[in-house]
Amino acid sequence: MQRVEHVYEVAEDLIQVQLPLPFALKSVNCYLLRGNNGWTILDSGLNMPAGQAAWQAAFARLNINPGDIQQIILTHFHPDHYGMAGWLQHLCQEHATGHTPEVRMSPREAELARRVWGFAGGEPEPTVLFFRACGVPEPLTQAMARGMAHLRAMTHPHPTLHTLATDTTLPIGRRSFVLLHCPGHSDDQIILYDPADRLVLCGDHVLATISPHIGTWPESEPDPLGRYLASLRTLATLDVRLALPGHGPLIDNWQRRLSELAQHHTERLEVMRTLARDGATAYEVCTGVFDVNRLSPHEMRFAIAETLSHLELLVQQGLLHRDSQATPPRYIGTV
Repeated sequence: MQRVEHVYEVAEDLIQVQLPLPFALKSVNCYLLRGNNGWTILDSGLNMPAGQAAWQAAFARLNINPGDIQQIILTHFHPDHYGMAGWLQHLCQEHATGHTPEVRMSPREAELARRVWGFAGGEPEPTVLFFRACGVPEPLTQAMARGMAHLRAMTHPHPTLHTLATDTTLPIGRRSFVLLHCPGHSDDQIILYDPADRLVLCGDHVLATISPHIGTWPESEPDPLGRYLASLRTLATLDVRLALPGHGPLIDNWQRRLSELAQHHTERLEVMRTLARDGATAYEVCTGVFDVNRLSPHEMRFAIAETLSHLELLVQQGLLHRDSQATPPRYIGTV
């Protein structure tokens, strides 16, 4: 059988499938978990021909009939994790007799998926008004709006969604996972923790070599960065020998990586506080932190949203004041 380079056994009955992405990030890690009567897919990838081919090659390599997929669990609604869920659901249904695998995610993430990826137009693109309010130049705002439309197209067809409660236990084969609510990267991201094996499937909440994106978006609940930092403190109580993230290499020193991420945001908050001290828009602060000339419109969306999450936390901490009467709003130091 031809070797498939993007399929790796990372733990007993647990396979990592790396799927391509058309971004600088290059790939997303999805997982196959062997159950007693079939397989569970964790996260799905972005729906594009190369991603479909990668899944089909993985199924062939592992001798999995798509009809043997019992369920599809999504850690969060972002398109590189949600985007192929509908395609996979239909593919599995075509190969099964009377069985359609449920696509399951937390209630809040299911709501966000319907709202963001189900946006049908007829009203202004939500991100246009949002980025204008950050002081983003109009040509860049329009380019970012076109990027959102392109992303939406890669989440079709949409799956039939079922909800999955956090703070419960989910048995999959020999494993019993505790489903943990971890807000920050997304409002209600789920991570799966197997205490017996000291193993965690951590989605995009903890990554090995880059800082996960923590941004404020039109649909976000308040204070994503504050919620993210609180989640890191909670996760530090877990006994973890191996973490399987949504991007990049595996993590074998959990506590050290959590500390590094917390320190990164402490330093980034201080940098942004300094940049806004004499008054600045979110876009102006963003250009002082990121090398914006090297970023695509897609990457600029994340840079601005991340800048905003830091500025808003500084406002909550009383270190900055937001002048909402200004157009666009400006941030200014209080001390």
